[in-house]
Amino acid sequence: MITKEKKTTTIEKFKTHEGDTGSPEVQIAILTQRIDELTKHFETHKKDFHSRLGLMQLVGQRKTLLSYLRKKDANRYSKLIKELDLRK
Repeated sequence: MITKEKKTTTIEKFKTHEGDTGSPEVQIAILTQRIDELTKHFETHKKDFHSRLGLMQLVGQRKTLLSYLRKKDANRYSKLIKELDLRK
């Protein structure tokens, strides 16, 4: 679970304009944080298959948003990929 403070700092870091909470960059960054938290959870709880389903849904959402951003603006996409360190 992401704390409110972590979420606010992520929004501040990735926002594109003042009052921005729904741009693709912000959504992808928040999803990435949630995915990282769940991945750490699975290190200790290997048989938690219900949460694993939720993780797969989050990964699918992030993939959809990333493909949308890549189609709309390739520069913003590549910048976000570098900042979040998603691909090599």
